[in-house]
Amino acid sequence: MSSTSSENPVLDTLAAINAESLARCQLDQNSLLAVRIGALAAVDAPAASYLLHVGPAIDAGVTVEQVQNILIAVAPIIGAPRTASAAIKITEALGIVVAEVEAELEDEEQE
Repeated sequence: MSSTSSENPVLDTLAAINAESLARCQLDQNSLLAVRIGALAAVDAPAASYLLHVGPAIDAGVTVEQVQNILIAVAPIIGAPRTASAAIKITEALGIVVAEVEAELEDEEQE
């Protein structure tokens, strides 16, 4: 077991796991983020988890229509309740992202 101390050992561990996954994954960024969104839906992840993926997914070129298609594709596997839950949480995450972008734009205009 590692003796390295940190103020945020859980977050540091999650970041390390994510970095290792990205280093080993051979999927293009669009496909990777699509798979991760599908996996988040499957585990009924909280909206905060989508925040880490929806913004980068959009930056990678994943469209809202593709996100909808991801949910349509996984719906028969994960069921209606988790699909609906994911749709709501993605919408919530997108709302947060949009609000942050709007705030940043307002800050830039005021400068």
